[in-house]
Amino acid sequence: MKPLPLHYQYLIGFILIALMIATREYHFASLHSLPGASWAVFFLAGLYLRSSWSLPGFLALTWILDSSAYFTVAESEFCLTTAYAFLLPAYSALWAAGRWFATHYQFSWRAWMPLSFSLLIGAMLCELFSSGGFYFFSGQFTETNFAEFWQRELYYFPLYLQSLLFYVSMAAAIHIPLALIHQSRYPRNNAISQYQ
Repeated sequence: MKPLPLHYQYLIGFILIALMIATREYHFASLHSLPGASWAVFFLAGLYLRSSWSLPGFLALTWILDSSAYFTVAESEFCLTTAYAFLLPAYSALWAAGRWFATHYQFSWRAWMPLSFSLLIGAMLCELFSSGGFYFFSGQFTETNFAEFWQRELYYFPLYLQSLLFYVSMAAAIHIPLALIHQSRYPRNNAISQYQ
């Protein structure tokens, strides 16, 4: 995918920041009726934002939101443990999956194959780091074992995957019409430069 012009990247970055703030659990601005968008935000940042600073920027935003919850919401103490550091590789895996998809993207019906691959691998790595790190290293569970961990995964992973697919589908629903409009305006360009 060719990089978007900077003004589009800024717009997308602003939308992703707003989405993270609005849907991150347990802080002052949460909208509990919307599923959490954190996974999708990191994937879409890797896909659309060319600057490598988008990863540390969104990691910092996540930490700020979670820290604000720590001081304002009692339940947040359960999640903010030494295992919180596992969110760094977890979210980085999703960002890298989005970046990988950007390098393999071409506007055609075949794009669903690398998209599905990158989403699945990124989501699996993110879940293993985040949930595995929390389960085994947070100190919140007195006895840990792999059988219980996999039972928890069977319950929680589909929920997280569902949220990821919801937001990525919304992004695709916006991306595809814009790409088609651009393609109809510039039929000689095989590569869609502005909306890819």
